[in-house]
Amino acid sequence: MLIALPSLRVKGPYLAMVTLAFGIVVEKLVSEWTDVFGGAQGIYGIRPPTWRGEALSAQQWVFFAIALSVATHLLLRNLLGGRFGRALLSLQADEIASASVGVRVYRAKVLAFVIAAVTCGIAGGLVAQQNQYINSDFITFHLSIFILLLVLFGGVGSHYGPIVGAVLLTLVDALLARWPSAQHFVYGALLLFALYAMPRGVMGVIEPLMKRRRGGVESASGGAAATPWRCRTDGGDGELLVLEKVGKRYGGVRPAQDVSFTLQRGHLHALIGPNGAGKSTIINMLTGVVTADEGSIRFLGRDIVGSSAHSICTLGIGRTFQNLRLFGELSVLDNVMLGRHARMRNGFWSSLLALPQAGREEASARAHALTLLDLVGLSAQAGQPAGSLPYGLQRRAELARALATEPQLLLLDEPAAGLNPYETEELGELLLRISRMGVTILMVEHHMDMVMRISDHVIVLDYGVKIAEGKPAQVQVDHKVIEAYLGAEAEPIASAVPKVQHA
Repeated sequence: MLIALPSLRVKGPYLAMVTLAFGIVVEKLVSEWTDVFGGAQGIYGIRPPTWRGEALSAQQWVFFAIALSVATHLLLRNLLGGRFGRALLSLQADEIASASVGVRVYRAKVLAFVIAAVTCGIAGGLVAQQNQYINSDFITFHLSIFILLLVLFGGVGSHYGPIVGAVLLTLVDALLARWPSAQHFVYGALLLFALYAMPRGVMGVIEPLMKRRRGGVESASGGAAATPWRCRTDGGDGELLVLEKVGKRYGGVRPAQDVSFTLQRGHLHALIGPNGAGKSTIINMLTGVVTADEGSIRFLGRDIVGSSAHSICTLGIGRTFQNLRLFGELSVLDNVMLGRHARMRNGFWSSLLALPQAGREEASARAHALTLLDLVGLSAQAGQPAGSLPYGLQRRAELARALATEPQLLLLDEPAAGLNPYETEELGELLLRISRMGVTILMVEHHMDMVMRISDHVIVLDYGVKIAEGKPAQVQVDHKVIEAYLGAEAEPIASAVPKVQHA
């Protein structure tokens, strides 16, 4: 944990460099600190485990190691097969989207780091006990590359990938033991082969075949029947969210300036404006992706400026993105179940030990996700990878994931972008149904015909400034709005909807 806390402030190759640097520092420390670690000679006289008063034989060591490995695998499968596993897989794909569905990103990364360290620490302790001494020569760069290779070769993100990689590469290592000079060449060739020919490893090739044999979608849904979805809100009328003089600046650029408006409970609001008006910046400030530089944002009476994205999601604000941010490698069902992450109450230990509470939470999340997939018309695609769906269906999957967070306020950033007219009309009807179920909606949209048809209230921005708001009929004839869109006060926007949409 002490290594993880500073290391995880960086990402990607920089994280790899930092962890390698820590390894070098630790190696120097133990090889030079003679009083504590024995220096270059290491630590001798380590007592081995015993059975009936005698040290374990080679055969007993094999059985002990297998039993311990099986126990470790079962525990990790319990943990990674549910809430925590989905969260960690989402971090691999997109940290911003992961935080938007309630995953505490930094905490999850530290947890993954510590789990890996604990398992490696147990293995290192066993090596020391088996040999009855240990020094820095036991842990080499060659071994680190070997462990990395077995994970990549077996399959990252698969429960059985590391096992398959360990078995296959240990056999290869045994066959090459007579030719140590060839080991590095073979490992390098296998690493390149794994990265380019099988980016998801051996299990990435095998698992899709196994899923097809099990029946694909039926396996994913488990044959469960979806029940009608109901929004969970605290009821009531009045103000849900209030912005007062909110601003954001990037140097001399100000995408939002003194923006103020109020969202009423149960209403379908639209935030419109020409490209570059600051609409997405407002959405990002409301969800904690971007922090407002000035003003206040009060949701349910609480100022959320400066709050993290996951805590804002937990309060009851869900969102979709202008550019799709689905977890493409995960199934549609798992994507929607990720939306339940912050609402599930099973903790680390109940998940690790597969206690009844974890099973109940998992079953409840699955049923809720299937209900939402039925709402958006994706029940038949539940078991398919989200990234394999047509674009319009991916939009619906992202909407279902946002609804799974149980939002009182749903923020949609251009939900109809890239959809054809038929899909856009269907989406408008779906949003009306969701709004009537009690979810307050704020959508950023360029399809003016849909905006004017389904919205209760319209807010207009231009160059980061609010220039108008009101009912759709009022906004359509507002001269400032017409000028912002069409560049002239030629005609009311009500008769120029096709031109506005084209603009």
